[in-house]
Order: sequence, then structure tokens, then C-alpha cells
Amino acid sequence: MAEFERDLIEDRTRAGLAATRAQGRTGGRPAVMDADKLAAAKARRAKGESVTAIAKALGVSRATLYRALAGAE
Repeated sequence: MAEFERDLIEDRTRAGLAATRAQGRTGGRPAVMDADKLAAAKARRAKGESVTAIAKALGVSRATLYRALAGAE
């Protein structure tokens, strides 16, 4: 009986997620780095500014900045 209930919950969850995707909405945490921040970070890095200073100025963590810069290359 418990397995059947769990399968029902799973089916309803998948149907709900599919319905929201059909409406154009996505789940998850919003991205911190947008195109403007990434362009600013690239320009500052090209000038020789440290990653720590860039991250502090943009309001993101160093790890986020490293990840964004590596993904952009």
C-alpha cells in the first residue's frame, strides 16, 4: 500500500513540474551572475584586478566568480 501511495505522489509531482514547464516557468535557485556582471568581471580581470576585489565589488563569492569566468572561456 505504501509503495502505491508513493507512486501516486511521484506521478503527481512529475505532472505538476511538467505543467509549470509548459507555462514557461523553471524551478531552482536564480543565477547570480548575469551577462552584465560577467562582462564587468572579464573587463576588470583583463586590467589585472584580483579575483577577490572583483567578487567583493560585484557582490558574489570568489567561487562563483571563478566558475563563471571558467565557463565563459
